[in-house]
Amino acid sequence: MSCKVMSRICRRAVALALAAAAGSVAAQGLRLPGDALNGMGQLPDAPDIPQPGGSLMQPGSPPQTSPGPMLTPSPSPAPSGRRIENGDSIVAVVNSEAITRLELDARVQAARATLARQNIPLPDDRTIERQVLERMIVERTQLQEAAQSGIKIDDFTLDRAISRIAEDNKVTVSQMRDQIERSGLPFSAYREDLRNEITLVRLRERQVDSQVHVSESEIDAYLAEQHETAPPQLTLAQILVRVPDGTPSDQVATLRRKADLLLEQARGGADFARLAAASSDGEEALHGGDLGTRPADRWPSLFVDAVANLSPGGISGVIQSGNGFHIIKLVDRKAGGNAPDTGAMPVQQTHARHILIRTSEVMTSDQARDRLANIRQRIVEGGVSFADMARQYSNDASAPQGGDLGWLSPNETVPEFEHAMDALKPGEISQPVQSPFGWHLIMVEGRRTQDVARDRQRAAARQALFQRKVDQAYEDWARQLRDRAYVENRLDSEAGPAARNN
Repeated sequence: MSCKVMSRICRRAVALALAAAAGSVAAQGLRLPGDALNGMGQLPDAPDIPQPGGSLMQPGSPPQTSPGPMLTPSPSPAPSGRRIENGDSIVAVVNSEAITRLELDARVQAARATLARQNIPLPDDRTIERQVLERMIVERTQLQEAAQSGIKIDDFTLDRAISRIAEDNKVTVSQMRDQIERSGLPFSAYREDLRNEITLVRLRERQVDSQVHVSESEIDAYLAEQHETAPPQLTLAQILVRVPDGTPSDQVATLRRKADLLLEQARGGADFARLAAASSDGEEALHGGDLGTRPADRWPSLFVDAVANLSPGGISGVIQSGNGFHIIKLVDRKAGGNAPDTGAMPVQQTHARHILIRTSEVMTSDQARDRLANIRQRIVEGGVSFADMARQYSNDASAPQGGDLGWLSPNETVPEFEHAMDALKPGEISQPVQSPFGWHLIMVEGRRTQDVARDRQRAAARQALFQRKVDQAYEDWARQLRDRAYVENRLDSEAGPAARNN
């Protein structure tokens, strides 16, 4: 994936689902970690400080509060060497890793707070525990996959993400820390939850987003459909009855009957959000099934078709996808207005090259900076070319092209890179510049003023088409990962809620 693509996406509010959406230059290394958290950086007030670790598609869960009373310990040992404290027990095993009762209790209390704040009636204790535990199991399978893939978020990346969240909410990191801790969540726990959330974003980018492609012919066809008006904005909610891969036909029929019963209840006047919270297998269940708002062309066609003839508040029939059976509620529909202006859009672009040295356990920050300083000296003294040094030393996908990033428009790279690049004259080489991705040398080849209206129009079309594809691709991937995992759910074998002091 290109650096130009990555950084363009991270500068937009809908960044998460667009990570492979636009551009064609071959370079990596400038995307700002944490920007792609799709809204989790919002910090409106203490109760709504983002708590990573929930659904990726529905971030912004409330912070965890103190766990409930401890239970009698289970005699079972903790898999993977996890130490179970006195008063704790194991409620599930995911592959070889345990989820403990205290972990579950903390997340359940957070889920209860989320539902209460959204005025969604609470399901009974066992139902909400079952729902939360399933979310934790799905999350754990993905974190294990990330670890096996070698994805690791270092402290520098984490600190940068926290700084950006604070900056976006117009508070200092210190003020943000105070606000989080006043809400009942230790800042150290917030940091680790955020580290997990960024890890999951990186995993999704690598294993899902990077596999979704939009062809030029698809863009041409899409633009041909866009005439005088923009597509309407749809707000949707869903109840999903999940059908795991390989489910026997008789069990599929049973799950279909479950979906039909839920549809009957929803159309019979039952609260849709409460039904979703109690019965949906979707990641957004504990948000009342809320899928959010987006233009119609960014929803899966299956959903758009299902609500095409509904009025706000209407509920679709049962529709089937590769994930199972869906019931879709049209929460709201708003006209899209006029088509976007496609008039001239002149911007100043910079043609740049870079050499990236990434930091790691074997390459410290000081070593990376010193290596680039030595490379710069060799280039300035005239013995070697910038392009040759990029091919030899750069840790970036642009290395085979001599570090060539092509023509960059404003806001397409992270601020540290862009500020350093903008300060250079054509032909100049920067001193080593640090970004969230490591250390860079930057060389400016030239500048021009370019009308980017057509490029922006095609990029917007690519994003819309990408969004349409990537959500389904993510659901399929997450389902397959969950279905492949060994899961031992011990929750049902515990004593019921009446036997515990919740």
